[in-house]
Amino acid sequence: MFFLGVDLAGVETRPSGMAVLDEELRVRTWVRFLDAEILADVDELRPVAVGIDAPLGLPRGRASLETRGPPHFRICDNELRRRGIRFFPITIGAMRKLTARGIRLAEEIRRRNIPVYETFPGGVQDLLGLPRKHHSLKGLVKGLRKLGVKNLPPKISADEADAVTCAYAVYLWWRGLCEEVGVPDEGVMILPKRRP
Repeated sequence: MFFLGVDLAGVETRPSGMAVLDEELRVRTWVRFLDAEILADVDELRPVAVGIDAPLGLPRGRASLETRGPPHFRICDNELRRRGIRFFPITIGAMRKLTARGIRLAEEIRRRNIPVYETFPGGVQDLLGLPRKHHSLKGLVKGLRKLGVKNLPPKISADEADAVTCAYAVYLWWRGLCEEVGVPDEGVMILPKRRP
């Protein structure tokens, strides 16, 4: 039984962190570039669910990513704001490319009858009391170990550490310890209910 986390890059020329957890919290991490590579991993692993660090839908009332002006926020974004969790809105700069790629990838994975959830590692880390990677990658890895994650590589990249966080969120979802925030047509984000 596997839980897959993807710290998706906005473009295929940049590395996307990948992590798979089993039900014993043993982890394996790696990096991918192409959508086809990520989908091949999904086909090989057949995970229970996939958590992707990318927006997986547009705000209701927004025709496209190219449209200027509001609405800029989805229900799940507003919930992050309510909780004081900092994030980048999906309609600014490079977030548009990431959103378009996330939506495409999620559709392909769902065609394989595998649930896909939007994850936000920074938000998950905030709620679990872990430092974000840009504050302390070493502290993040230490925190993941304290949560029970095993076999973290000694030279893990920041992208891989965020992918582990995404996979851990999916694991918590499987255990019933995450809430689903948002609506399907905008993207449903999973956030830990409490520290396990």
